[in-house]
Amino acid sequence: MSGCLRRWIGWAVGVVAVAWTAVAAAQTPVLKTSADDPPRVNMTPWYEVDPSWPQRPATMPWGETSGIAVDAKDQVYVFTRAKPPVQVYDTQGKLLRAWGDDVIEKAHYLKVARDGTVWAADVGKSAVFQFTPEGKLLKTLGTPGEPGEDATHLNRPTDMTVTPSGDVFVTDGYGNSRIVHFDAQGKFVKAWGRLGSKPGEFSLPHSIVVDSKGLLYVADRSNVRVQVFDQEGRFLAEWRNLLVPWGLWISPNDEIWACGSSPMIWHQGPGLLGCPPKDQLFMRLDTSGRVLQLWTIPKGEDGKEKPGELNWVHAIALDSHGNIYACDIQGKRAQKFVRRP
Repeated sequence: MSGCLRRWIGWAVGVVAVAWTAVAAAQTPVLKTSADDPPRVNMTPWYEVDPSWPQRPATMPWGETSGIAVDAKDQVYVFTRAKPPVQVYDTQGKLLRAWGDDVIEKAHYLKVARDGTVWAADVGKSAVFQFTPEGKLLKTLGTPGEPGEDATHLNRPTDMTVTPSGDVFVTDGYGNSRIVHFDAQGKFVKAWGRLGSKPGEFSLPHSIVVDSKGLLYVADRSNVRVQVFDQEGRFLAEWRNLLVPWGLWISPNDEIWACGSSPMIWHQGPGLLGCPPKDQLFMRLDTSGRVLQLWTIPKGEDGKEKPGELNWVHAIALDSHGNIYACDIQGKRAQKFVRRP
């Protein structure tokens, strides 16, 4: 082969390689978490819906389904605006038990603490309740049926998180714009926050989690950000404009999962930012706010939602195998997304 021919073949191979790289780059979604971060490839979704989960009996209705949690045994607690409001399923979808009719008025968020007790935020009664896994009432925060803004009253609280020592932090979100701290005995410690958009202010604090270092992460929903605090209420950081955060969940190794929708321009007139949402998102982040994974889930049409679609996704939780459980308001259901090998 002549030197001229070798040079021509080398040039042709180079052109093809560059063209293929350009095509691949054009077809690969790129994610930037901020102006200072280098672009990163958006990871392929690792999950597919399990349309057979759960095997819900006909006697167990679902209304707007606002909360979901998974305990250490991988039992899945579904919190719905129907009776009974708390329904517990195993990972195969079998109903294990149901309870809560005699206490809960309007479900919002649900959490399982490290000691196995179940905490529920009731926006109807303006209270937060602690239960045994079987539904026995253990403790009440706030004064049920009496909304307010002091040491003994809450106003339509949205969520709560419990530290290993038993302290409880409540997002007192729809009626008030604050975080309320109670000790392990249920005694009021302090509160912080007010309506606004500055650091330490809130516009609908909607969900909250605590990491292994004791730092608090608050979904400041209508401000389109997550705020980070220590347990004294000192503002540490904010993650702006990643998504409209509706629900937060945190793993034992401090990976934060958020569900919600893409940022939207504030609309005129009454209502909440992100209602109706333009799309449906799952996002996985580290504790610095760096996005590790972004997944857009198909948005369902009211009353015509198909398996794998979400419509006003409200809460997210994972089991020990990495499977995702999510629930939605308009879709009125909970679904399981199985992690692929």
